[in-house]
Amino acid sequence: MTIALIDYGAGNLHSVHNALRKAGADNVVITADADLVRRADRIVLPGVGAFRACRDALVAIPGMVDAMNEAVNGRGIPFLGVCVGMQLLADAGEEFGRHEGLGWIPGTVRLVEPADPTVKVPHMGWNDVVLNGAPPLIEAGEAYFLHSYHYEATDPAHIAAVTDHGGPLVAAVARDTIIGCQFHPEKSQRYGLSFLSRFLGWKP
Repeated sequence: MTIALIDYGAGNLHSVHNALRKAGADNVVITADADLVRRADRIVLPGVGAFRACRDALVAIPGMVDAMNEAVNGRGIPFLGVCVGMQLLADAGEEFGRHEGLGWIPGTVRLVEPADPTVKVPHMGWNDVVLNGAPPLIEAGEAYFLHSYHYEATDPAHIAAVTDHGGPLVAAVARDTIIGCQFHPEKSQRYGLSFLSRFLGWKP
């Protein structure tokens, strides 16, 4: 089974690669090759940094977004987006202006604005992951977060899990064969490795 870990200059690539290997993946390929992504058995999109910069870097790779669309939305290949990789699933992000996302799971990425003014942004550190409904792959527990912007999903049915940081924030989204997590599984120790292991065995 080939896991395509997309290299677009905007991810915690080696940490995610190592975590996938520890979770049981034998063949993780760090790649910017659209054809390899199109043929992969699983696709992982990491992401660290600003929404616009990550989106622009992804779109700049010839054929990559088309390959992702063909594999995931066309053929149902399981897909995992991590942190900004999850946020890019939205219709748009509002960091440094409004910028178009992939539009795979309707919603908008907006600045975290806690109701409690003593709560600091970014949301950084360990926090609870609370299930919303009966989501695929996600289990209740504690995971590591680091973000200043959050996903506001248009349809609550796409919210797989939430956390709390001066108010509720989306911790994970899901639709069909697509799942995205705001937390960093590669930094979430046993919880994160267990989540990645379930993703590797996922047969949606």
